[in-house]
Amino acid sequence: MAAIHCIQALGFSSRTHVFFPIGEQTRYYIINKKQRGLLVFASADKNPVKEFYNKSKVDTLLNSVKWDDKGLAVGIAQNIDTGAVLMQGFVNRVALARTVSSKKATFYSRSRSALWTKGETSKNFIHVHDIYLDCDRDSIIYLGKPDGPTCHTGAETCYYTSVSALLENEQEEENKVALTTLYSLETTISQRKDELALPQTGKPSWTKRLLLDHDLLCSKIREEADELCRTLEENEDKARTASEMGDVLYHAMVLMAVKGVKIEEVLEVLRKRFSESGIEEKRSRGQVS
Repeated sequence: MAAIHCIQALGFSSRTHVFFPIGEQTRYYIINKKQRGLLVFASADKNPVKEFYNKSKVDTLLNSVKWDDKGLAVGIAQNIDTGAVLMQGFVNRVALARTVSSKKATFYSRSRSALWTKGETSKNFIHVHDIYLDCDRDSIIYLGKPDGPTCHTGAETCYYTSVSALLENEQEEENKVALTTLYSLETTISQRKDELALPQTGKPSWTKRLLLDHDLLCSKIREEADELCRTLEENEDKARTASEMGDVLYHAMVLMAVKGVKIEEVLEVLRKRFSESGIEEKRSRGQVS
């Protein structure tokens, strides 16, 4: 049992509704006219006053959201590293407050009239790193990292149905998700790698040549990196720099495919370094004397 660090008395007017988050639980206290306007509570928090004021800030946030006539707003979960839209649901005040305190994406089920935390059954939680409100404050984005597939079908996201594919009467594929440019490139390179196991006819594509010839691949990465640096050294225009950076990215991603490394893993490494000094991070890897 946690030790009691302090006991604090707070005075309230009659019929006051008081809300205190304790851990992941939410406790409400109602003081009516028959009771004294005094609430005494014990807290295991070393700084209950700070907790009280944090709650006040959350209340200000909740009051700023434009809830609809049912007290709901649209809630969207987005992968913090890939940018993929994972799912869409609905959020009420308590769901948003719980997400803020638990850091797990929590929604409100209209069919069950109850809160639900994504992953409470599947264990594929979405760990929320930040929350964004749109300009009208009537929709919310949970920016987070999923533990596994988000869709109940087992797909990475709930958005795998392409309208253009439907219009062309193509078969729906659960592994065909909405991809941004970088991830489309990664998928194409992965497909070329898979095709190496099939009988080859004709001249192989440049990507396949790089996948098969590691010496050629490494030489191209060094060559493209040098050309990128020369755009700075020789004061070339921005378009040239963008073009050379595109070459570096492409060839580096082919190397990653050879090594079985996903771009998401690289972006996760970068994200974790955001709050860390670059000098200290390099020193930890023995790269700074």
